Amino acid sequence: MSKTTAILNLAKKTIDTESKAIGNLANLLTEDFARTVECILGSKGRVVITGIGKSAIIATKIVATLNSTGTPAIFMHAGDAIHGDLGTIQEDDVVICISKSGSTPEIKLLVPLIKRGNNILIGLTGIVDSFLGQQADFVLNTFVEKEACPNNLAPTTSTSAQLVMGDALAICLLELKGFSSKDFAKYHPGGALGKRLYLTVDDIVKTNMKPRVSLETDVRTVIVEISEKMLGVSAVIHNNSLVGIVTDGDIRRMLNKYENINGLTARDIMTSNPKTIQVDKLAIEALDLMQDNGISQLLAVQNEEYKGVVHLHNLINEGIL
Repeated sequence: MSKTTAILNLAKKTIDTESKAIGNLANLLTEDFARTVECILGSKGRVVITGIGKSAIIATKIVATLNSTGTPAIFMHAGDAIHGDLGTIQEDDVVICISKSGSTPEIKLLVPLIKRGNNILIGLTGIVDSFLGQQADFVLNTFVEKEACPNNLAPTTSTSAQLVMGDALAICLLELKGFSSKDFAKYHPGGALGKRLYLTVDDIVKTNMKPRVSLETDVRTVIVEISEKMLGVSAVIHNNSLVGIVTDGDIRRMLNKYENINGLTARDIMTSNPKTIQVDKLAIEALDLMQDNGISQLLAVQNEEYKGVVHLHNLINEGIL
């Protein structure tokens, strides 16, 4: 067996081990999961998630996911909690403690302190009859038969299971809160993801030039207009109404069809009833429309009034594509 084949087989074995464990999580769900979701929904406080080691790293990711989907959450390191950070937990907070074994020294020290504060405690653990499992108000079972690590030591499969259980919580909370894409945009204003959620066609066309010709504009002037405005198209306007579009493709077809272009006008070469999009639509909707129709430009309108052009290159430059 070659070295490459051996490496690929190891990778496949790791993925297979973890995927089977994650698939089994659905069989481990109990009423405690539903009660946990209902408890968080009804809470006036935040979700405080704590753990130690690799579980702490998973906790920070779950916190980030909850915050980005409308559920206020904060991370508290289990080790630091017993040295002053226990004050992170407020009266109405719900606490989720993550631990594979549920019986580490830090967990055994921390859990009674949390319980003393009368906060609801959710144990996210792979051993339901552990110290954490017995002390928690609700238990989320993340049992795995073995780690992907060949020595069954390095947290791999277990941390994947913890992460997926956290995602399941976040999605249930998102759905039950009616958290929409507009809500999501408020928490993700930056980068390409944010732009997909809030950037409108109007935001783009305002930065572009606005090519336009009339029905009777001669083709040489049409070519100049398209070239100068650098968008590969020009709208054709008649009596202040949009009646057509002339594209680079129309120009090429004209040159193939006519040996003499003298006397030709925009009317002769334009495409009638061009594809348009309202300026208040999201830019991502413009991209979908372009892809559905195999085109690279759209004429933007407000009701029936021509407002400009949105080009595929605009969407690429914005990082939407």
